[in-house]
Amino acid sequence: MSIQPIGIFDSGIGGTSIFKEIHTLLPYENTIYLADSKNAPYGGKSKDDILALSIKNTELLLEKNCKLIVVACNTATTNAIDVLRNTYDVPFIGIEPAIKPAALNTKTKAIGILATKGTLSSDLFHQTTDLYSNGIKVIEQVGEGIVPLVEAGKVSTTEMKELLQIYMEPMLKADIDYLVLGCTHYPYLIPILVELLPKHVKIIDSGLAVAKQTKLVLEKHHLVNSRTTHPENIFFSNGNVTVLNRILNEKFKVSYLDF
Repeated sequence: MSIQPIGIFDSGIGGTSIFKEIHTLLPYENTIYLADSKNAPYGGKSKDDILALSIKNTELLLEKNCKLIVVACNTATTNAIDVLRNTYDVPFIGIEPAIKPAALNTKTKAIGILATKGTLSSDLFHQTTDLYSNGIKVIEQVGEGIVPLVEAGKVSTTEMKELLQIYMEPMLKADIDYLVLGCTHYPYLIPILVELLPKHVKIIDSGLAVAKQTKLVLEKHHLVNSRTTHPENIFFSNGNVTVLNRILNEKFKVSYLDF
């Protein structure tokens, strides 16, 4: 049994939505979170740049003795996780948009996917979509501008609501009954999306599924922390620590780190 921390990284603060699910399911695990806000968003970067940033984050977490790494970023997962798994010995947990449950359960045969350009243009995303979307209309929408607003702490603003109204319009016209959130920043938009969407539209994100997969992999590799003492959950950001503190309700230790 291992008291080493779980490492988590994202292109900023969005992956805290994943951390919260992991912390709820595995409350005694120590964690280290890297918020690469200086380089957010990853979604508009080239595959080579995304890979280089993912390697940088991974190696920093390994220096801090992490036993498992959660790539809490859809763009980094779809563009870099295969290389990470083939390069490093620790287990990796990735994140993909939850297309499968939406496609299997849709009644209107139309689903919407809100994600970054980097995710929607990746090979892994297209493979998953092709696998599950036969006979289903998939409305893809690049969430241009959303991540910078979340990173700036401007979630509950008129600017955000107007942007989401524009992005939801083609989905509503297509009569979607499932909206898949394909970026870890996006769960923080759910209260606004609930206002904008009809009640029958279900919103899906990957947070709980990622937490369950993390638990399974820890058990498989005999890495579960069996101690039931108060865990150490540490957060590092190379951007604005105030916003990260606020989104965590100032419950955890947040430090600035230039990485």
